[in-house]
Amino acid sequence: MQINDELMQKSERTVLGLQQMYLDAGYAPYRMSKFEEYDLYADNKDFLISDNVITFTDTSGRLMALKPDVTLSIVKNLGDRPDEVQKVFYRENVYRVSRGTGSYKEMLQAGLECIGKVGRAELLEVIRLAAQSLAQISARSVLALSSLDVIEEAMAGETNAAEARGRVFSALGDRNYSALRSVCSEYGFSSESAELLCALAEVHGTVSETLPTLRSLFADSSCASLGAFILTLDSIAESEFSAAVDVDFSVVCDPGYYCGIVFKGYVHGIPDAVLSGGQYDRLMHRMQRRSRAVGFAVYADMLERIGDGGEEQGRLPGDYLNIALPKGRLGEKIYAMFARAGYECPSICEQNRKLFFENPEKHVRYFWVKPSDVAIYVERGAADIGVCGKDILAEYEPDVYELLDTGEGRCRMAVAGPRDFSYTPGTTLRVATKFSSVAKRYYLSRGIDIDIIHLNGSIEIAPLLGLSDVIVDIVETGATLRENDLEVKQEIFDISARLIANKSAYKFGREAIDDIIAKLSEMTREKRNEK
Repeated sequence: MQINDELMQKSERTVLGLQQMYLDAGYAPYRMSKFEEYDLYADNKDFLISDNVITFTDTSGRLMALKPDVTLSIVKNLGDRPDEVQKVFYRENVYRVSRGTGSYKEMLQAGLECIGKVGRAELLEVIRLAAQSLAQISARSVLALSSLDVIEEAMAGETNAAEARGRVFSALGDRNYSALRSVCSEYGFSSESAELLCALAEVHGTVSETLPTLRSLFADSSCASLGAFILTLDSIAESEFSAAVDVDFSVVCDPGYYCGIVFKGYVHGIPDAVLSGGQYDRLMHRMQRRSRAVGFAVYADMLERIGDGGEEQGRLPGDYLNIALPKGRLGEKIYAMFARAGYECPSICEQNRKLFFENPEKHVRYFWVKPSDVAIYVERGAADIGVCGKDILAEYEPDVYELLDTGEGRCRMAVAGPRDFSYTPGTTLRVATKFSSVAKRYYLSRGIDIDIIHLNGSIEIAPLLGLSDVIVDIVETGATLRENDLEVKQEIFDISARLIANKSAYKFGREAIDDIIAKLSEMTREKRNEK
């Protein structure tokens, strides 16, 4: 019987092709139940994309869960054979909370796992299949990879490495170079470790482009993991799929589960990674397995959004760089910086009702949005880059790159309250704020129990009317506080306008975005020097 593939969704047709590819590569199909005992996921929540799991009690009284992940089930059920190589692929539905809707969704996922006696040959095969999977999805794709072992060894000799680890990985994942330098300084990292970490953070490009830099770093350091990583990259450089692979140390995964090489796959026009994987020997160890393992998953639910684009990988000459600017005085200052950098757009200053403002020569397109919405436009890929305050980034924690502190709009996030108020330890502190997440994290770190009163405006009036004890809000000059017998009690962090980028858009428009960063960086340096 011949099947009419027009009856299938695009994602289903793509997954069918991937299954055939994995079968041809010697991987066996693996089927599993839709359910697992809940304890499997409760014990490994940090490994899951979302820790929200649908549970139910079966007829024997066991607490069960609809499967939110495939890898955990395969590791649990496949059997531990460290002297053999077991290769399986799957096509399964998983059940997770959708980031877009905030509700549970059934999602199609395809992928493969190589478990057991995994060496460099098996690792290279999985990387090749990941790159070929992306190529089958779209010609305009890239597989970005890094090495967690290199990052961890760069910190290994530092006294406070364990405490700083999370912040180092977070700064690398955000491409936030200034935050990375601050962490190294705050935790007293040696100059050798700090310089190596900062140098790795700036490594981004094809394998052939980055190998000379990595070899130079290896020659100047004692990092054995970097040498091993270079050997793997040498093998990739000699392969037929090398042009599809980038080295990018912003690709990080939870080091409690992953180790060695990790990677993510991006497709032009899709704002999130459509493929994710790597070596997960530490997960195997946590599950009392002696085998090594490497694998990846393709998130098929994202594939419906792929259009019929061109065949050329990367940024096309006719592409516009979409730039989201915050409405108001801050946005006007930011646009002036872009204009001085050579990205002017005269129509943006005209009295008109246009929604978009384009410069065809520079291939840039501007649009104004509410300041608190800039990060949403960038994270979801409607804008490639944008500028928003650190307060917004801290509150909503969008999955974006934080590329540059522009120095504009400087102020601070602070706790403020009546002059005569003093907190009594052991009591519940009432906190009025529109930055609820910031307040919760701040007081959790101090071990203080709080009652959050979320307000959208007129925050300063809350303690004066007895609605709250203190507020957490933005303070610029402090004049409003002083005029109402309020004062800053604690400063939480400094705020300024940051240039952010969508992670996928940066992969395909890196040269154009880096050019903007370089020119804006020069302006911020000149401004600092003038002071």
